Amino acid sequence: MEIRKLTGDDASEYWRLRLEALQQNPEAFATTYEDARARVNPLIRVANNLDSKESATIGAFIGEELVGTMTLVAEQAPKLKHRINLLAVYVTPKVRGQKVGAKLLQDVIAFAKQWPGIEKINLTVVSSNEPAIRLYEQLGFVSFGVEQNAMKSGSSYVDEVYMHLLF
Repeated sequence: MEIRKLTGDDASEYWRLRLEALQQNPEAFATTYEDARARVNPLIRVANNLDSKESATIGAFIGEELVGTMTLVAEQAPKLKHRINLLAVYVTPKVRGQKVGAKLLQDVIAFAKQWPGIEKINLTVVSSNEPAIRLYEQLGFVSFGVEQNAMKSGSSYVDEVYMHLLF
């Protein structure tokens, strides 16, 4: 397994996995599959995001296939520059249970610790995603609240757990 920061050259492979994520786990993302598919020139937008200096997307590859991603987005406000947000976390179901997520998260944490001025990572995770919550806790993340009805799809609501890791 290779884990590395993605660049604009990885846009096509990232977009393929992102669409899979939106189909496989729609409850975990604010964006819907339909909204994503309707975007104009999505690969250009993805490539620009992957090359941005304010964020970093780390990907796990098995062979040539991208099988997992996690994105770090730095806060821009002066009083918030000490923290970074972890989002767009996804590991394809065909490799779940093989420690891909754990290795990817370890590398993401190490990457965040190298980011100038960063002292903590914040994230939210769907409250029903117990395997992800356990993984975050195993690597030192602590829950500091639950947002009830954080997302709504039709008449169904999803709660999110807020977690952070202090360095």
